[in-house]
Amino acid sequence: MGGMTSLLPSTERALLRRLAVEQSQNRVPSLIAGIVRDGETLWTGSRGLVAGAAPTSDTQYRIGSITKSLVAVAVLRLRDEGLLNLEDKLDQHVPGTAVGDRSIARLLSHTSGMSAEPAGDWWERTEGGPVEELLAGVDQQAIRPRPRHGFHYSNTGFGVLGELVARLRGRSWYESVRQEVLEPLGMTRTTFHPEAPHAQGWAVHPWADVLLPEPAEDGGAMAPAGQLWSTVDDMLRWARFVAGETADVLHPDTVAEMRAAGAVDDGDVWRAGYGLGLQLIRHQGRRLAGHTGSMPGFLATVMADPADRTGIIFMANTTAGVSSALVTDLLDLLEAHEPRIPEPWVPRADVEAGLLELTGQWFWGPSPYVLRILPDGLLDLVPWQGRGRASRFRRDHEGRWIGLDGYYSGEELRIGRSADGNVSHLDLNTFIFTRTPYDPDAPVPGGVAGWTSTP
Repeated sequence: MGGMTSLLPSTERALLRRLAVEQSQNRVPSLIAGIVRDGETLWTGSRGLVAGAAPTSDTQYRIGSITKSLVAVAVLRLRDEGLLNLEDKLDQHVPGTAVGDRSIARLLSHTSGMSAEPAGDWWERTEGGPVEELLAGVDQQAIRPRPRHGFHYSNTGFGVLGELVARLRGRSWYESVRQEVLEPLGMTRTTFHPEAPHAQGWAVHPWADVLLPEPAEDGGAMAPAGQLWSTVDDMLRWARFVAGETADVLHPDTVAEMRAAGAVDDGDVWRAGYGLGLQLIRHQGRRLAGHTGSMPGFLATVMADPADRTGIIFMANTTAGVSSALVTDLLDLLEAHEPRIPEPWVPRADVEAGLLELTGQWFWGPSPYVLRILPDGLLDLVPWQGRGRASRFRRDHEGRWIGLDGYYSGEELRIGRSADGNVSHLDLNTFIFTRTPYDPDAPVPGGVAGWTSTP
């Protein structure tokens, strides 16, 4: 286990009690959880038994669909290397299916319209078949009637994405994930097959306190949808990755792209969605990203809050019964008992003097905005009051200020100067920001006739 940062005894008791209530009331054979913050493990706790002893942070559990997120990273690495484009049609790389006209991005975000499960028997409890059989089953019967852009979770789609990785890399999807993701992140206990010590998967009888052993088959061509086994320590490292500690496996911007919502569960207020291989949850002001996992005999969830640099993981060896609220309850308890204490503010010695002339109030027409320099060197342009279009800007390798998020994401912020070299206006994708409302000396489209009190 990595370095453990101490919590107050009262906090540890509150976290352990929540875990104990979950294990006892829902009759979970064993349950283990952990929390990481600022790159350090804050807490791990367990209840129940694995082979007669309490599980440890080195006990493997099957992580199910969390596997999908690792496969998605392998796909995004191919994109970042220029070996594919997310808008490429599947037929360009894996031809011969009925969804060959759907993009790679749609498979990653579960918006391809493909069936949830592959043809044949219940794949999670049977030995997996070859990829040729999987692809042959992706026929017209595998297309669902919902609109193509609608969210429809598809295990089948990630089986196909695993084959995409294999064809472009010339090695199995797992070898790619192991060499390109697991080893660089130090996740040496995340494996294709279980390696001791590991938990046995169980189903718990609904009306009696007895167990049924669940099979743990090799998923074959469907393995990319839910094959892998892992430990609390490895999954806490994975939570840090999702939060942005990427160790050069991917650029942090690419992981942020994975966390962006590509589909949401439609409702009065959206609380859950899906990015590129990552599930998304909004809870109490938090924007969480990660994935759940479910295979016969096992449940797991990993979620990360990038803004708070916090992550949480639980794993259990039961087919059903763990509450979906467990991870958010544990995060809420941490926040209630030990809220983060901000670092002291200190002036920064690395602020560029030339940027100071850009700061302060600007006007888009009559609407006041303010531009600030953030501690990480970004420029932040936000409305002075009320709602409006806000974005942060980061300088690229050519010295241009490019929108990082919000309405102006990807757009260039140009600095206008007068003949004497002083900053006169901002040109943001044709919108002109001036130091006074509709400054007549700035190139405002349509000209400025001057203010009047006569309507």
